[in-house]
Amino acid sequence: MNQQKISLAPLAYFWSKADTLAFYVDAMNWPVDIVYLGEVVCSRRHLLKFEDWFSLAQELRDAGKTVVMSTQTLIESEPDRRAMHRLIERAAADGFQVEANDFSAVRVLSQLKQNFIAGPHLNIYHADTLAWLAGLGASRFLPPLEMPGIDLAAIQKEKSATVETEVQVWGRMALAFSARCFTARHHRLHKDSCEFRCDAHPDGLPLATRDGKIFLNLNGIQTQSASCVDLGEQLPELLKMGVEVLRLQPQSQHMAQVVAAFDAARIAQAVAQVPDSALPAAAGRSNGYWFGEPGMQWQAA
Repeated sequence: MNQQKISLAPLAYFWSKADTLAFYVDAMNWPVDIVYLGEVVCSRRHLLKFEDWFSLAQELRDAGKTVVMSTQTLIESEPDRRAMHRLIERAAADGFQVEANDFSAVRVLSQLKQNFIAGPHLNIYHADTLAWLAGLGASRFLPPLEMPGIDLAAIQKEKSATVETEVQVWGRMALAFSARCFTARHHRLHKDSCEFRCDAHPDGLPLATRDGKIFLNLNGIQTQSASCVDLGEQLPELLKMGVEVLRLQPQSQHMAQVVAAFDAARIAQAVAQVPDSALPAAAGRSNGYWFGEPGMQWQAA
């Protein structure tokens, strides 16, 4: 049985340029196979320019990584649309695959006859939907984060063998995107004059209920889970299903430990055990969606 690949999801947070580049320099030496790059949350984040992303992509490719350029998830304006076109055209010219995170990107990639990765926000809940996207050029797909394991198993039995499956097995879950920026609102600022306050929250801004229970995590226009999904105990089941790629969501601290735990597990074809010390700040573990339960819940094996 072939060894599963490990991927790094696109960075969701607004880190300084120095911190971002340092993270990926470290990643060059980690046992990850695939690295997704690009700004997927907010078009106002420009510390890394267009050319910076592609320069970084080339460096990672030279280091032996497969690089995928990711498109923005919520296209809100004509400049966003043009930026998406530009990214896809440049990626094609430089020989990088693209992760399509909305259907306008799917349309452009299909017209250019470029194979692509169908991102988790395309909401592929059915094998027929996946077959249609495969006809448009999808070579790999990510099921929605909310999909229970039993439903993924059904898709795995029906899908074409030419389409790979990638599942997020670690990290906070991106639950929703909004035209509003909740981080700016938290700081009593307008979205268009946000002062880039996201830079003060390298792992997002925890949101508590009135009784003080941490409930969600705000990251600009993105709402994340407060908990950290951990499907480490499900790795043998994912392997049996034929899931080829294990996706890890970048976090500001202890990422090397997370990668090491999943690397050891995929080699041994066993359960991944990430220590509590490597959890994102203020996060507990969750795997509820896998069992068809509320996503914030945790079920130990």
